[in-house]
Amino acid sequence: MARENYNDLMAFLAVARERSFTQAAAQLGVSQSALSHTVSALEARLGLRLLTRTTRSVSPTQAGERLISAIGPHFEGIDAGLEALSELRDKPSGTIRITTGEHAADTLLWPALERLLPDYPDIKVEVILDAGLVDIAAQRYDAGIRLGESLAKDMIAVRIGPEMRLVVVGAPSYLAKHRTIETPQDLTEHNCINVRLPTHGGLYAWEFEKDGREIRVRVDGQLTFNGLPQILNAALAGFGLAFLPEDMVETHVAAGRLQRVLDDWCAPFPGYHLYYPSRRQPSPAFSLLVEALRLR
Repeated sequence: MARENYNDLMAFLAVARERSFTQAAAQLGVSQSALSHTVSALEARLGLRLLTRTTRSVSPTQAGERLISAIGPHFEGIDAGLEALSELRDKPSGTIRITTGEHAADTLLWPALERLLPDYPDIKVEVILDAGLVDIAAQRYDAGIRLGESLAKDMIAVRIGPEMRLVVVGAPSYLAKHRTIETPQDLTEHNCINVRLPTHGGLYAWEFEKDGREIRVRVDGQLTFNGLPQILNAALAGFGLAFLPEDMVETHVAAGRLQRVLDDWCAPFPGYHLYYPSRRQPSPAFSLLVEALRLR
């Protein structure tokens, strides 16, 4: 293929990634009709349909997916190489896109950004809150933050947080009215506040470990949330038992607003890691953020 057709490939990649001619056109700074013509011309030259178009969506065909796999990493490498040239400037610059869950964003990412960004005004950071395991390469993120036990094997992982524990807590008003909890199985007789996580395909089964014995309990209750702050508020209001990160509840436990149960069943597990593709060449701005987040 002639070099002048490389722009056509970039246009196709933009549409395939955005799943929208409108959004891709805005990203590339061209009209939607011009972008549609460019992609159609590319399909005509290749003799293959690369995109399936409907009135509501755009998605790659099998041929389109194969083309994305073949050329996508090369264009990403070019982008990374150009971005790395910013190290020749006086100050690191560029935009860093990160996907993370709400808890990690509040407890680890924001404190690091608060320290870093005032000294580097040319660095921009876009934070997208998402509890799912995102394909950061396909979604064009620079990095993600997830628990260490959830990371893909082909990623570079940098530990940014200590070991964690999830603990079972309830308000004194709730615990006073319900039966004593001695084992994880007793939770099935209680009103528990559920969390729905896309990474677990539905409601999260509470996980416990003691003396090498592991137990998963599917709890039930009136309330289900997909955010931890809402679960905490419901537990404080006496609506049931919650299974939350220890650091979220420790001040409430100390003040007597919550009480722990099954504490000896709540084992520690690997904490948060920053992860990014192994083929990615870090820019100076990204390297600064990694060092700001790295667990000391």
